[in-house]
Amino acid sequence: MTTTRENGSLYTHIDKKIATIEFGHPGSNSFPSELLARLANEFNTLSNNDDVAIIILKSEGNKAFCAGASFDELVAIDSLESGKQFFSGFANVINAMRCCSKLIIGRVQGKTVGGGVGLASACDYVFATESASIKLSELSIGIGPFVIAPAVTRKINVSGLAELTLDATSWKNAYWAKEKGLYARVFESIEDLDKEVEIFTEKLAFYNYEALSEMKKTLWIGTEHWQELLIENAEISGKLVLSEATKKALSKFKK
Repeated sequence: MTTTRENGSLYTHIDKKIATIEFGHPGSNSFPSELLARLANEFNTLSNNDDVAIIILKSEGNKAFCAGASFDELVAIDSLESGKQFFSGFANVINAMRCCSKLIIGRVQGKTVGGGVGLASACDYVFATESASIKLSELSIGIGPFVIAPAVTRKINVSGLAELTLDATSWKNAYWAKEKGLYARVFESIEDLDKEVEIFTEKLAFYNYEALSEMKKTLWIGTEHWQELLIENAEISGKLVLSEATKKALSKFKK
């Protein structure tokens, strides 16, 4: 069952020291700005929760994992400030995930586009199904995945980012994503996926908490400047979305 709420839904369940964050939106689990803000705040809150050792990030339903940011909000941008604010949504979530003291395990059950690829990249370890293809289509509408690029590059390197970004209209399958390093393991079915996520996280949750926290820090060494970098990149996208070329590309999507 998926949510019908216009601004989406976000629920967190804590059991056996594992916090499961589940987000949803009727638009293929896309993110309006309000939902992105709620997700960033949730990571910040769980980071300081002593009852939580591990976080699982998942989305509703059995189809798309995440369709990226709200397209309705994208086409409505009419100023540099509103553009920067819009693209800062995923920047704030990625930075919250990066700074979170808890390891974050991604559970990707289906296709993911744009900012959704950024979310998967910002997880510390990702399980996926064979249906979890990925695409970065931003160049095809006159912008680019600048905000999420540092997170994606950290996982699949510059060559992988180039292949994914420049071939903006093509999907890369889950095994391509695994080969490049975005996914750790790929499963045939959601049932197999969920079984392994449960086994893996329950095992992790009972390891030395201090060791887990230090491991999290180690995995993110060298990203301390991202707090500024991702917001700067959001401004680049905010400028591009106001360009004539992008406005023309987006005009056909306006309702």
